[in-house]
Amino acid sequence: MTATPDAKPRGTRLPRLARRRQLLSAAQEVFVENGYHAAAMDEIADRAGVSKPVLYQHFPGKLELYLALLDLHVDDMVTRCREALASTTENKLRVQATFSAFFDFVSTQGEAFRLVFESDLRNVAPVRQRVERSLNECAEMVSAVIQEDTGCTSDEAHLLGVGLVGMAEVSARYWVSEHGSIPKDAAEQLMARLAWRGISGFPRTA
Repeated sequence: MTATPDAKPRGTRLPRLARRRQLLSAAQEVFVENGYHAAAMDEIADRAGVSKPVLYQHFPGKLELYLALLDLHVDDMVTRCREALASTTENKLRVQATFSAFFDFVSTQGEAFRLVFESDLRNVAPVRQRVERSLNECAEMVSAVIQEDTGCTSDEAHLLGVGLVGMAEVSARYWVSEHGSIPKDAAEQLMARLAWRGISGFPRTA
């Protein structure tokens, strides 16, 4: 197979974890460029500068490689949301920070968000479960804050959390699809104001 222009030279021996990171980085490039179905393990190995046997030593198949990469990015998204909510005790600023977390996530180098939100495997059970679980974790964290500060029931708070996370996800994805026609900070603030105008209407219990 002819080497791609971005292929790395072979022969460098790396520690196992460093090699795994290298393989995941190469796989992300190929999956984002081509989608899962059109991506080939040969190309991923070539892009990483390793032989296919080396690639298969770390990942037994293409799906396992994709899921390992997906796990990294859904965990990153959940961590960003958790840190946003913990960054302040002022709820208006929490809303702003949460929207910023999603806009930051879709702005990350390498377009990793496409593996999470735009995968051609979204209907495959292991992929769907991971994406749904990560969004649900974000919604649960948001709903915990809502329930703590309002008289909403747990079901009501969870529904509100799902709505806010969904708004953050969809608006961030739309913004990046428009190639940032509105400056990022302005887009974040615009959507955060919309969300805050709604959620602040629920009276606080304390």
